Amino acid sequence: MYQAAVLNRSKLNPYLANQILNASPEQLLIKIFDFAVVQSEKKDMIKTNTAIQELIGMLRFDDESYKDLAINLIGLYQYCQDQARKQNFDIVTKILTELRESWLQAIQNK
Repeated sequence: MYQAAVLNRSKLNPYLANQILNASPEQLLIKIFDFAVVQSEKKDMIKTNTAIQELIGMLRFDDESYKDLAINLIGLYQYCQDQARKQNFDIVTKILTELRESWLQAIQNK
């Protein structure tokens, strides 16, 4: 998602492109959550699901110390995608907002 957007800079705000290119993995995670929450609030199913798919793509199933967390999160992300398809955006927004806050706390306590 981000690579394609960054490569097509003519359509992007240069400041935003620079932020994305220079962001840490943690900062990118929060930016994706921000995007997902905003799109859910706008009731845009396609963009919400695209953002959630990016979150799914960031999960680490290859590392045993993260595998259980990844399994739990993929179920929650898939539930959010299903609820977005059913137009239950209030549930999706609530879950994504709470997950974002949890990740932000975890990152800050790192």
